[in-house]
Amino acid sequence: MKTRFCFLLLAGIWFSPFQKLQAQPDLVTPALPSIPNKTFSITAYGAVGDNATDNTAAIQNAINAAKNAGGGKVIVPAGVFMCGPLQFTSNFNLQIDEGAILKFLPIDKYPGGTTTGTDFISGIKLHDVAITGKGTIDGQGSPWWPFAKDKTAKRPRMIALKECDKILIENVTLMNSPKFHIAISGKSSNVTVSGIIVRAPASDDPVNPSHNTDACDVAGKDILIKDCDISTGDDDFTCGGGTTNVHITNCKYGYGHGLSIGSYTKGGVSNFLIENCTFTNTECGIRIKSDRDRGGVVQNLTYRNLKMTNVGIPILIYAAYMAPEREFRNLPKITPEIANTYSSAPVTDLTPMYSNIKFQDITATTQNGKRAGLIWGLPEAAVSNILLQNVNITAENPFGIFFAQNVRLENCKIITQSGQNKLSTTNAQVFIDGKEMK
Repeated sequence: MKTRFCFLLLAGIWFSPFQKLQAQPDLVTPALPSIPNKTFSITAYGAVGDNATDNTAAIQNAINAAKNAGGGKVIVPAGVFMCGPLQFTSNFNLQIDEGAILKFLPIDKYPGGTTTGTDFISGIKLHDVAITGKGTIDGQGSPWWPFAKDKTAKRPRMIALKECDKILIENVTLMNSPKFHIAISGKSSNVTVSGIIVRAPASDDPVNPSHNTDACDVAGKDILIKDCDISTGDDDFTCGGGTTNVHITNCKYGYGHGLSIGSYTKGGVSNFLIENCTFTNTECGIRIKSDRDRGGVVQNLTYRNLKMTNVGIPILIYAAYMAPEREFRNLPKITPEIANTYSSAPVTDLTPMYSNIKFQDITATTQNGKRAGLIWGLPEAAVSNILLQNVNITAENPFGIFFAQNVRLENCKIITQSGQNKLSTTNAQVFIDGKEMK
């Protein structure tokens, strides 16, 4: 193992290999929306729940009536209501009652089709917005998913809110979106996603694979994701740059790419607490990814009390997400020798920089042929200050640590064919129970 003892100057920030891991700051509890106590049933505006009628105009008229009244709750009662794109308003709650299904119009009747891919529910610069109830939104995404391979085609997202404040999505079931299920972007804030179920087939489903059906893409600040049950064909959660103060707790994850950060992290990602979650058959448990043309500072993250069963890679941190060379993309097979051939580049404001990340009280078993984990920094920007504490992983291939400083394993049992805590390393400073690997 080659070890470098140096200070790294990254974008004007000094990181010492002996710097103590920072404590996590208190995470802010998001403010909830305040909705006026006025109700508007979509059936009063002509909506028919017969699984045939196009109810787009009727439902939008109900939303507009709530807007004109200063806000309120629009109720979708039991029934199957076909619908096209809807524009939300502020001070507004769409309540989808138990037994109600709000269903996308079929692809051949959806306004704009694959030419525009108009989002189903959308809003920009709104405040006090909610989607609640025990009903379902069904995206009828199956005919749309093959268009993922067509770069000229566009697909609608199910819920797309941009630069909004005080958002609540609670208890609903979201299924089979043509693209992302939830996309909250821009400088959004005070976002709560609670008790939802998200379902779409895995991206490698042998019968009907879904593509880019991310469950929850959220960027902004003061974000709480709790008590959710998610299984999709892409990221189960992801965020980009400009995201801070995120708490994910008590969630159940099935198929999908896991809990992701990136790949675009310009503007920084910081102050995460992810705890008390389970992962079963998930491609990755924890996934932090970026590349030199889209990076930023990702720091102060805590992952704790997680249980992973039959996952692909339990812990994955890397900065070569877009590497075109096949040898750098086969992550289960990356060796120190291969990693050492990855060329250096000048540090810029788009260089991925990962630091101050804790993994505590995690147990994991992996799929056949997979590895226990991978932490892979850049030659010019090593990953720094990583703590694995009470981490127990059983896998076929070893945990790789490449281009990293101050990685500490405390009371860990990483068991692979190579033995216990037999790591695969290069250009890495690693301590196991206080003793530095040589």
